[in-house]
Amino acid sequence: MLVSLILVSVALASANHSGEDFEGHKVFRVTVEDENHINLMHELASTSQIDFWKPDSITQVKLHSTVDFHVKAEDVGTVEDFLEQNDLYYEVLIGNLRSMMAAQFDSHGRATGHSYTKYNNWKTIEDWTQQVAAENPDLISRSVIGTTFEGRSMHLLKVGKAKPNKPAVFIDCGFHAREWISPAFCQWFVREAVRTYGQEIQMTELLDKLDFYILPVFNIDGYVYTWTKDRMWRKTRSTQAGTSCFGADPNRNFDAGWCENGASTSPCSDTYCGSTAESEKETKALVNFIRKNLSSIKAYFTIHSYSQMLLYPYSYSYKLPQNNAELNALAKAAVKELASLHGTKYTYGPGATTIYLAAGGSDDWAYDQGIKYSFTFELRDTGKYGFLLPESQIRATCEETLLAVKHIASYILGHLY
Repeated sequence: MLVSLILVSVALASANHSGEDFEGHKVFRVTVEDENHINLMHELASTSQIDFWKPDSITQVKLHSTVDFHVKAEDVGTVEDFLEQNDLYYEVLIGNLRSMMAAQFDSHGRATGHSYTKYNNWKTIEDWTQQVAAENPDLISRSVIGTTFEGRSMHLLKVGKAKPNKPAVFIDCGFHAREWISPAFCQWFVREAVRTYGQEIQMTELLDKLDFYILPVFNIDGYVYTWTKDRMWRKTRSTQAGTSCFGADPNRNFDAGWCENGASTSPCSDTYCGSTAESEKETKALVNFIRKNLSSIKAYFTIHSYSQMLLYPYSYSYKLPQNNAELNALAKAAVKELASLHGTKYTYGPGATTIYLAAGGSDDWAYDQGIKYSFTFELRDTGKYGFLLPESQIRATCEETLLAVKHIASYILGHLY
């Protein structure tokens, strides 16, 4: 027991060795039943420093929903008093954020190298991309599609049997820096492709007939920052004249209803849309690659957390995509497939009505480029751990998500356009 506690504290120190301590920080869930509750939440957000977990910002709080938010230790008392005085129903999801962060590293022993069932830092992931490509030259090639604001290479893995003119599926992970389960899935996908090709019928057919472009971490600078300074960081790490605040929300930075709904024009906000559409170097790299390969890319999957949802366009408005009925049926079948393994329940539907209005998202942008099958996965869980899903859940989360991804990919093979 003592040994595992020591390992956990070492892991925690390496994941957060010089920044926010998070001791005594809490995560609350408030139930919003009427307009008055919404107004009270706005009042609370304007008087206390609140880090919104779900939804992403105060502007997205809606009737008959719950709001999850993180409060610093020094503000906990004030927030609890406010909630109680105003008869707002609330529960404490996480009583001490620091101990929950330590508990994240609950897989036994810290391997020094790369592991598919642990959270890997960026250096480990970068080395892994090189190694997995070198060890599997007949299935994987590696390229760089751009560099981040801080100058890191954005490595892309192309997974599939080399054949000319193959249709492709693009999958990216790690848009929001604190959603660590997301990059874990991209790595898992590559592992399973390599491990089961030639062994398992469905994966073999998919890799013979499709290429998968895998971007293991999109927001690398932000991801590095969550390991070194602030575990709860969300945005990129770009700087701009006139503000001391860093970064933009990359999933509000695409040219799809840019900065209209559910996005902020304030550089200090977690949902800041950026100075212009595609202002972030990471966004530019992604859109340039997809535009260049648009004729072959038939599907786009972007992997986020948390809330167990499978979303499709649109999120920037309440309009429905042209093939809404098809996307809805496909999402329904995919979440059924996902649930078949561990019984994990997902909801599904168009982003705007299923979760909230949010402009500038990559899935809407991809769809508007003509990619008919565009989906956002919101992985586990529904709030018990939030962004701090324990490593012991990586395997099950990735296994079930893979079933849904393979289901959609197989469907696409039968419905090429």
